[in-house]
Amino acid sequence: MPQYIKANLLPFCPRPQMGKIFAEGFYDHGLKFFCNDTEKLGAAMEHIFLLEHFYAAVEGEEILAMIGVKDKKPPPVKLNKKILIRELGFFRGRLAFWGMNKFLVNNPYPFEMGKNTGSIEFVATSSTHRGKGIAEGLLSHIMEIEPFDEYVLEVVDNNAPAIRLYEKLGFKEFKRTPSPSKNAGFDFFIYMRKEEKA
Repeated sequence: MPQYIKANLLPFCPRPQMGKIFAEGFYDHGLKFFCNDTEKLGAAMEHIFLLEHFYAAVEGEEILAMIGVKDKKPPPVKLNKKILIRELGFFRGRLAFWGMNKFLVNNPYPFEMGKNTGSIEFVATSSTHRGKGIAEGLLSHIMEIEPFDEYVLEVVDNNAPAIRLYEKLGFKEFKRTPSPSKNAGFDFFIYMRKEEKA
């Protein structure tokens, strides 16, 4: 049974594992545009996480899954252009900094968030632990202990496993918007909501 814990409270540095999980989990949802090597992507991304806004499912010192949760946009990440350039090269690093800032950091939800609404971000499971219900357990844990009245999240339309998971946990689609680019690899952003309190 995994342990669920805030990433900033882990007794080891979680960044390398989080970077790898993030790179593998979001590779087909835009990251491959910046680099086709998931090892390089992982090294480039490990700095971006604001750990106090992430939860991890862990066994020993292995991170099995991670989820960010925050009360508003922007998401719980911060990009460093110098690190991205160092890891991905001058052109790709600058492109990644520009693209991720535009589509992740400075891209607000196309709706008003409620006063006590939690935003679920960057749900990702290690490639060796997918299909075992780990993200489901972690997300259920977060919704049990965080004090929000409702939760919202964004998912791309071709991520069927994630959509099924969210529906299983009671999330319902309430809005969708077109993909920002023909090269993004998906057609729509889907926005889902779950009310926690009666």
